[in-house]
Amino acid sequence: MTERGRALMGWRAPVGPVSAPDLVQLADHLLSRRGEASGVALARSLVRAYAVAAPAERRDFLILLAERYGPAPETVEAAVNNYRAGQAGALDALHAAAEPRRQELFRRINLAPGGTEALLRMREDLLDALPAAPALRSVNEDFAHLFNSWFNRGFLSLRQIDWNTSASILEKIIRYEAVHQIRNWDDLRNRLQPTDRRCFAF
Repeated sequence: MTERGRALMGWRAPVGPVSAPDLVQLADHLLSRRGEASGVALARSLVRAYAVAAPAERRDFLILLAERYGPAPETVEAAVNNYRAGQAGALDALHAAAEPRRQELFRRINLAPGGTEALLRMREDLLDALPAAPALRSVNEDFAHLFNSWFNRGFLSLRQIDWNTSASILEKIIRYEAVHQIRNWDDLRNRLQPTDRRCFAF
C-alpha cells in the first residue's frame, strides 16, 4: 500500500487533493477487510475522503464504480452453466454471482457513522452526473435497490403532532411543509392547537 493510501486509511490529510484513484484504493481495502472494527474505520475514512474530494473526482469515482465493481462476467457465466446443468444450489450461487460488488461496498460504507447520509449524497452526485454519463445507470439501480430494502414504511411509526411535540420536530414541519406553507411559529400554533384538528406524521 502507498504512503498516500495509509494516510487516507487513517485519515491523515494526504499530500494534495483526494483523487478518484485514492477513493478506489479505499474502496478496495474496505471490501477486502473481514473484521468489523477495521471495516468501520475504513468506511469512515472513505466517507471523509469522498466528502473533501472535488466534484470532478467524485464523478470519476462513481464512473469507476460502474466500470470496475459490477458482477464478474466469468463468474456469472460459470454460475449460469452450473444452473443449466442442474447442480444443487446453483440458483443461489447464480444470485450471488449476479450481485454487483458495489452493493456490498455500499453496505459496508453504511456501517460508518454518517454512512447513510454519505450514500444519499453520493446518489445526489450520481443523479447530477447521470445525463452526461449513462454508464452510471447501473450504479443508480444499485442505490435504488438498497435504499428500497433499507427504507420502507414498515420501519416508520405514525405519531400525532401537537403543540407539545418537541421543538426540533415542529421546526422541521415549519421548514419542510410543501403543500400549505407555514410562515412562522404563530401560524403553526394556529394549525395545531384547535381541538377540532388532528395532525399526524411518520
